[in-house]
Amino acid sequence: MSEIHTIGVIGAGQMGAGIAHVAAMSGYKVILTDISEAALQKGVAGIEKNMRRGVASLGKKLSRGQITQEDHDIKVKALTEQIEAALPRITTSVDLSAHASAQLVVEAATENVDLKNKIFAELSKVTPEDTILCSNTSSISITAIAANTNRPDKVMGMHFMNPVPVMKLVELIRGLATSDETFAMVSEVAQKMGKTTVEGRDMPGFIVNRILMPYINEAAQALYEGIASVEDIDVAMKLGTNVPMGPLTLADFIGLDTCLAIMEVLHDGFKDSKYRPSPLLRKYVEAGWLGRKSGRGFYDYSK
Repeated sequence: MSEIHTIGVIGAGQMGAGIAHVAAMSGYKVILTDISEAALQKGVAGIEKNMRRGVASLGKKLSRGQITQEDHDIKVKALTEQIEAALPRITTSVDLSAHASAQLVVEAATENVDLKNKIFAELSKVTPEDTILCSNTSSISITAIAANTNRPDKVMGMHFMNPVPVMKLVELIRGLATSDETFAMVSEVAQKMGKTTVEGRDMPGFIVNRILMPYINEAAQALYEGIASVEDIDVAMKLGTNVPMGPLTLADFIGLDTCLAIMEVLHDGFKDSKYRPSPLLRKYVEAGWLGRKSGRGFYDYSK
């Protein structure tokens, strides 16, 4: 298997753009694809904006006296040079065949089984047989996804956390046929991106969402049953467990549709009632109240 120097990313949304961001900043060439030019332009604009936030954060540290003027100037110069080198490494296309020159492709499309199966079947046709194919799925079976390809030994899960440039963790998931060589190469790429990796079994939800989503779902159920208000549930969990944000705020950040999709994967996969999605979570998604991205979720962001 050849050395990885070009990474394909499918999906220019929040997750895909974040993966492209860290890949480019880590020195990889990036091929970013989506179904429309508008989505790609929005994704690239977001990448550049997020990259330059790092420069602004150094200015804030200077104003707070956390770094000296000399350190600020040195770091700003280095980071600006890194950004200016990274942005040209990202190319875009609306055609999946653009990934033919990538040694590793990471799919970050919507958390939908049929869509992911379709994408991986197509990738088998348009990429060389030694190209590694990864999914950023947060819950769907890697073994099942790999069955749609002509190279199940080169398919695995590479689950980044949101927001990708900030969060340090990547879950690595082997499918039934994933080879040791594939796993080692993907692990090396994640570490080069500055991530800490953990290995989870190919079970619904893997590690993080197996634990996190029932927690969020239970918070929604507590709200549904009138145990407390949205604000009080979040304050209780923040101050009572020392987490940075409450479960309902976090759900809005992730997207309630994504939370519901993962709960449905857990419920379908384990056939256990403890994973049944809260009726309130389902009702909010039906109403189009998806969280921050729609302007309304458990909180109203339209004001």
